Amino acid sequence: MLEQRIQQQFFDSADLKYAAAESLTRPIADAVHAIVGCITSGGKVMACGNGGSAADAQHFAAELVGRFERERPGLAAIALTTDTSVLTAIGNDYDYTRIFSKQVQALGQPGDVLVAISTSGNSANVLAAVEAARAKEMVVVALTGRGGGQLRERLGETDVHICVPHDRTARIQEVHLLTLHCLCDAVDLQLLGEQDDETT
Repeated sequence: MLEQRIQQQFFDSADLKYAAAESLTRPIADAVHAIVGCITSGGKVMACGNGGSAADAQHFAAELVGRFERERPGLAAIALTTDTSVLTAIGNDYDYTRIFSKQVQALGQPGDVLVAISTSGNSANVLAAVEAARAKEMVVVALTGRGGGQLRERLGETDVHICVPHDRTARIQEVHLLTLHCLCDAVDLQLLGEQDDETT
């Protein structure tokens, strides 16, 4: 019984990835173009989320600043989830819902990209960060599930919504991680592809 349940987790995850591939390919490609345009214009990528989504934000920033699978110069990226002094100061002096938005207001510039991750689309601090990013004329790349929640309604025409077609948090997070890896791979391809062609 236990082994069957474990196998079913694999099958369910694989089934969702197959089902989501067609619907998510275009928005992921749009997100790649937004991120590459930001980076090549001297901008930076900021990422935020809560819990597992915070871990995803940190993972994504680490892959950009360090490397994914190919050597390249580090790319400007910041996870807004990592500085405990900033997070606790803002949470204590203002409110927990402002822990990301205050950082966006302080660090964001027009043309920067905010990767906002929320499986429900209803995380108050992520919503506030999106509002701050839009006020700064940044592009928002939203990773959600469950129809997108309130976050879907906060996005503008130039923003990108990558919404996993599922209601279970674990499954949504699994596709979010794959999405972030797709972004890393495609960003590297766009930035390094010409270099590779020149050396062949």
